[in-house]
Amino acid sequence: MTEPILLDLPDRLDTARLVLRPPRAGDGPLLHEAIVETLPELRRYLAALPWVAAEPTLPSAEAFCRNGQANFLARKDFPFLLLARGSGRLVGVAGLHRTDFAVPKSEVGYWSRVSTAGSGFISEAVRALADLAFGTLGVVRLEAVIDEANAASRRVAERCGFALEGIHRHDRRAADGGLRNTCIYARCDLAP
Repeated sequence: MTEPILLDLPDRLDTARLVLRPPRAGDGPLLHEAIVETLPELRRYLAALPWVAAEPTLPSAEAFCRNGQANFLARKDFPFLLLARGSGRLVGVAGLHRTDFAVPKSEVGYWSRVSTAGSGFISEAVRALADLAFGTLGVVRLEAVIDEANAASRRVAERCGFALEGIHRHDRRAADGGLRNTCIYARCDLAP
């Protein structure tokens, strides 16, 4: 196994309509604007997204961007801002998380800015990240872990070729105290 720090990764991924790039210092205001716009929708799935419990601030968004940049460079986490080609508007965030190079496997996570939801941007980004995961990172398994009630995120996973492997019943507690179910989707590369 190659040491993850030695992996040569592109500093951006280009798709038909998007530029995906790791966050960097100075991206905080861009991210903050998108989070504030989307916060009510994100909070619907608080059990799966505990980071949205806190009120978003410019410093917290900037800290996310700087930590994301550092983690990307250290090959510990692979977050990407999703920017619309031409305008540069942030349309969402996606990334490869909890990568275990010993298996090797990773998890894809994503969220869309409310004003661009339903545009297909997230599916486009997930396909690009799957290509990066199976190609450059060499994973053989890519998971998507999604709240059962999050129909939009489940449709993205299915459109991108992920198969529902199972549902973990009552495995997360929601902010209202209720229990939530989690769907485990996966794509596997047959080559070991």
